[in-house]
Amino acid sequence: MTSLMDVMFLVLVFFIYCIFDMSVHKGLKVDLPSAAGAVERGERIVVTIASDDSMRFNGMPMTRDEIVGRFKELKGVKMDFPILISGDRKSSLGTGIELLSELKAAGFEKVTFQVDGEKGGR
Repeated sequence: MTSLMDVMFLVLVFFIYCIFDMSVHKGLKVDLPSAAGAVERGERIVVTIASDDSMRFNGMPMTRDEIVGRFKELKGVKMDFPILISGDRKSSLGTGIELLSELKAAGFEKVTFQVDGEKGGR
């Protein structure tokens, strides 16, 4: 009976480690700009702008028009999560501003840029 309990404990530990490994956000690595900012907690939707100005919606590559269309679909089902634009330091400012403008025009108010939280440049 004791060895069966040991095996069950090891299986439980294995599944717990698997769950933690799957829950880690494995997004695109970007070099965020430095600025003071609030920390967003809870559920959120992340749009990543890479250094070559390509965009990803929660990790899936998409164009700006596809991303705005996806957000309009989400608005139709009453999804009210904050939207974070995670732009690489080397991406062009215009790409992020245009996306922000289109999302604001579509009626989304909880849109913000993600920063690394350290005030000042590197």
